[in-house]
Amino acid sequence: MKRILLFVGTNLLVMTTITAVVYLTGLHRYTTAYGLNLPTLAVFSLVVGFGGSFISLFISKWMAKMAMGVQVIDPARPGSPDAAWLVQTVHDAARKAGLEKMPEVGVFESPEMNAFATGPSRNNSLVAVSTGIFQHMDRGAASAVIGHEVAHIANGDMVTMTLLQGIINTFVVFLARVLASLVGAGDRDRSGLVYFLTVMVFQTVLTLLGSMVVMAFSRWREFRADAGGAQLEGRDNMIRALQTLKQNQALPYRRAESLATMQIYGRGGLMKLFMSHPPLDERIAALQASR
Repeated sequence: MKRILLFVGTNLLVMTTITAVVYLTGLHRYTTAYGLNLPTLAVFSLVVGFGGSFISLFISKWMAKMAMGVQVIDPARPGSPDAAWLVQTVHDAARKAGLEKMPEVGVFESPEMNAFATGPSRNNSLVAVSTGIFQHMDRGAASAVIGHEVAHIANGDMVTMTLLQGIINTFVVFLARVLASLVGAGDRDRSGLVYFLTVMVFQTVLTLLGSMVVMAFSRWREFRADAGGAQLEGRDNMIRALQTLKQNQALPYRRAESLATMQIYGRGGLMKLFMSHPPLDERIAALQASR
């Protein structure tokens, strides 16, 4: 709740500041000329910006299960030794991380070594791993992967990422419409279609810029989750898990999966700004340098 209040409060403060600056500088005359009432636009931006983010958060478990074909394991009847080990390892890590309610545990079919955590809160979460984890990774390294995912839940990363995305979305919606109004201030006869297209152009550009901020935070949280996995399951296990991923990243069965959290490999140059995960070499080096 403190995290939510902090982010929402920050967003409201910044939005209020922008609205005040626009009014004090007289720029509101251009926006109101096209029917843009800034206080109304600010509220609209908040609703749109946060609405979509929170909806996606609340349905994240359902979407993940559908998209990845996750089979949730019944802790009372796991059905196989691998499933029983997985449930026990997730629950042990969750207890060590201080979670009050155990995450749901699931498996999805994939030859890749992947895992992800999702859910709207610490007490309503899901940890799922691919069948490739059991096929290509030893139990020590696999337990570190699980620790990494549990650390995401314990850190509240799903909620924090949603709130950050909501802030970015709000600014995008607000600024795109203000900028479109300013660009067309000298053209009183422009059509609604021209204004709409101008808004879309600004919205696209601002979304790209905003995504750099979101991805930078995402990369930082991956370092935190690696540290959390090392604390829960051992630093050597965490390093070995990342090294195993690095050794297997060139294998022919690799493919991109949007919900995978352990196997997104680094690129160089400008594309690094849009990466959700740091390069594996950097993650390994950070763990090796830590105590």
